[in-house]
Amino acid sequence: MPVAVAAPDIELSAAQARRAAIAAQGLARARPTGRVDVRHLRRALDALGIVQLDSVNVFSRSHYMPLFSRLGPYPKETLDELTVHQDGRDGWTRPSRRELFEYWGHEASLIPVDMHPLMRWRMARADDLAWGGVARIAKDDPKLVRRVLELVRDQGPIRAADVGGPKRVRQAGEMWNWNEGKRALEYLFFTGQVTAERRVNFERLYDLPERVLPAHVLAMPTPPEDEAQRELLLFSARRLGVATEPDLGDYFRLPRADSKARLAELVEAGALRTVAVQGWNAPAYAPADLAVPRRIRARALLTPFDSMVWARERTERLFDFRYRIEIYVPAPKRVHGYYVLPFLLGDRLAARVDLKSDRQAGVLRVVGAFAEPKVDTDVVARELADELRLVSEWLGLGGVEVARKGDLSGTLRKAVADAAE
Repeated sequence: MPVAVAAPDIELSAAQARRAAIAAQGLARARPTGRVDVRHLRRALDALGIVQLDSVNVFSRSHYMPLFSRLGPYPKETLDELTVHQDGRDGWTRPSRRELFEYWGHEASLIPVDMHPLMRWRMARADDLAWGGVARIAKDDPKLVRRVLELVRDQGPIRAADVGGPKRVRQAGEMWNWNEGKRALEYLFFTGQVTAERRVNFERLYDLPERVLPAHVLAMPTPPEDEAQRELLLFSARRLGVATEPDLGDYFRLPRADSKARLAELVEAGALRTVAVQGWNAPAYAPADLAVPRRIRARALLTPFDSMVWARERTERLFDFRYRIEIYVPAPKRVHGYYVLPFLLGDRLAARVDLKSDRQAGVLRVVGAFAEPKVDTDVVARELADELRLVSEWLGLGGVEVARKGDLSGTLRKAVADAAE
């Protein structure tokens, strides 16, 4: 006799799921019309939950852009104060309250400090969860790990260069050529024995947690692993709106078996509702108070590391938009470009642009511009031109120049010229 399958709690069209996801990410809210202050940043950061870090700076440091995408022009130094990033400026003093700390969330991420206890299970499982070379250093050379910890204790905050040792020759397939001292630092960082005191020109400085994190955070009790993982899944669900199990687990890169088990527990407890989305070939889940706007008026450039699009399969499922980052693809084989940002307009990803900040010439260069099928290219070009002007001014660049690559480039070039008149 066939086993009865429970009916989903909610049924949504693909468009409803898309609008719910955009709203959950804070992209459906109207941008502030006046001065953007720390209250606006906190609201946007709450919608994001965590912000992924990335070192590529051809356009802008990626962690600055998600807030611009949701708020428009804002003072970057305000985010630096919340994250305690100096970004090369002189006269830096430690702020009285750190609101974000750096750890492995969705890759290297800025995470609210009060969530530190929820990440301790990962710190405790570093030997299993850290990637190869970092996990191996603790087994291969535990004396080095202890020496590096002592160096941080005696001299912190320190840079990786302070641990000494020559850089290795990078092997095929490796992203970094870390020496053994750097690997030891990264192991200590993964285990939580050291943390990021700040970044200067994006270089991480390491110190002891008790000299970096607020005392009340370190004093918080450590929840059991299963409880912490359930909290992380709920946290993710509120920021994704409608999501599959892989979507939810990926927000904090939970081990897949753990994600499945914790999700089943949350559904059984009624903390998450089951959702059937038209056209999706996997079950979905949503918070009990899911909001589905009737209309979305969003307009935003999204970096490859924005949480709206960082999960490529989810992006394709939500927007019918196949998106791949091509930084590591040889230039002749790139389809759209080196650093390509999707352009959100309304509830669609309507275009994509390959952007480069030419700081020497003082212009924002659109290396390539591409329209998605069945969009009104004149409307998209006008809205995109205005968004590019805003981001160019925010980055301190003098204007926008559009190259000839891509089927939207001609229309966009005219829209940029018209807007400048």
